[in-house]
Amino acid sequence: MIQIDTRNILFISGGAFQGIDKIIGSRMKTNMIGYSADPEKDMIDKENLLQYISPSDLKKYGLIPEIVGRLPLLSYLNPLDKEALKQILTEPKNSLVKQFQKLFEMDKIKLVIDEEVLDFIVEKSIEFKLGARGLRSIIEAILTDAMFELPSEKNRKKLHVDLAYAQSKFNKANLTKLKVA
Repeated sequence: MIQIDTRNILFISGGAFQGIDKIIGSRMKTNMIGYSADPEKDMIDKENLLQYISPSDLKKYGLIPEIVGRLPLLSYLNPLDKEALKQILTEPKNSLVKQFQKLFEMDKIKLVIDEEVLDFIVEKSIEFKLGARGLRSIIEAILTDAMFELPSEKNRKKLHVDLAYAQSKFNKANLTKLKVA
C-alpha cells in the first residue's frame, strides 16, 4: 500500500444525493407536508432544502466521517429551470439538437424540430426530475424510429418533428419508467 500525504490535496466531490433533502428537513424539523405554526420555520425554502446542507447530513446520508472531514466547504446547485434546460438542448456547439441534425444529415435527411417540441422535451425532463441528463433519453425516444426507418426511404429528404409526432413517439416509447420516485 502506498501512503499519500493528503494535506495539500483539494478534494472535490459531487452527486445527486437522492433523498438527502429528507434528512435535511428532519434535522431542521420542517414539516414536509402540512402546516407550521412557527414563523421561523415558514422562512425555510422547502422547495430547495439542499441550500441548508451540513456535514452531519452527509454523515447521516451514509458518507464516512473520514470523507466528510475532507470536505471543508459544502455548496449546492439550484435545480435547472426551463430556460437553462432549453439552452442546453439547443445552444452549445455540440448541443443535442445539433447532434441529431448531424446524424440525420449523414443520411441526407434534414431534421427540423418545432420550438414547441423543444418545450415538450424540457417539460418532460422537469416532470420526471431528470435534469439535463434526461434530455438525451427523451429526444432519442422521439427520434429513434425515424433514425432507423427513414434512411431506407430513398425519396425522403426531410423530417419535420411537430408536437403531435413527438407526443405519439414519446408515449409509444413508454418512458414512464424514467420517472423518479
